[in-house]
Amino acid sequence: MTINILGCYAATPRTFTNPTSQVLEIKGRMFLIDCGEGTQVQLRKQKIKFGRIEHIFISHLHGDHFYGLIGLISTFALLGRKNDLHVYGPKGIKEVILLLLKVSNSWTTYNLYFHELESAESEVVYEDEKVRVSTIPLRHRVYTNGYLFEEKPAERTLNIEAVEAYEIDQAYYRKIKYGGDITLEDGRVIPNAELTFDPPPCKSYAFCSDTAYKEDIVPIIKDVTVLYHESTFLESEERYCETTMHCTAKQAARIALKANAGNLILGHFSTRYESIDLFREEAATIFENVDVADDGKVFEY
Repeated sequence: MTINILGCYAATPRTFTNPTSQVLEIKGRMFLIDCGEGTQVQLRKQKIKFGRIEHIFISHLHGDHFYGLIGLISTFALLGRKNDLHVYGPKGIKEVILLLLKVSNSWTTYNLYFHELESAESEVVYEDEKVRVSTIPLRHRVYTNGYLFEEKPAERTLNIEAVEAYEIDQAYYRKIKYGGDITLEDGRVIPNAELTFDPPPCKSYAFCSDTAYKEDIVPIIKDVTVLYHESTFLESEERYCETTMHCTAKQAARIALKANAGNLILGHFSTRYESIDLFREEAATIFENVDVADDGKVFEY
């Protein structure tokens, strides 16, 4: 599981920082999460192939999280894209993108599908045989969702030595990989645990930006492998959290601790601070496995 940080700073883009956007690679799938200004430039810098992006997840309709989307959609067309593109985001995203395409007479060369979200409850918005994506309802100044990406369990791995020792025909291998026991000709039942190895543990990734402190997301992200959580402010500016509906690094760490997350990545930093290392230092007083995002940084798990 690889997380490519394209941008991770709050509010406006600057010459050396970019607003929120990242690419998640999981189980052979590539998902773009949020699309602030400059996203396509960052994709080129990180040498990420545009054609592999088929699903884009937008958390909310604040500019620093989706103003790069129309440019990326247009560039896909200029590059002659043919494969479908799916966009998931709050109700209204279809209207604004189609209006911009209409007034600029820049219709796509490919099928563009919008999946608009309105529910205040967590719901599955994408699913295939390997990955499931669910919303994480957040608390911000406009309707906002985070997203939980979960691997589905892989097949069990055959213990070839055991299978051959029992002289089991290859015709039964698929049944065994799916967890089935085997009955031999002499009537003995061989439990699946003797014939297979456990698959690797399923990994998961929770993206939570932007939001005020919200403990009721904890059951949704319980035991997540990696939690990306906004940390716009340090504790010294906590007074701004309620009016802006953002979090401090310590608040993000509390969510990670309550959710029993394996790892915490902090992001969406206010640019008022001299160093993002300050966010790590504050969060580490509450949660041990913490790191900070930065533009161009890649995390592998």
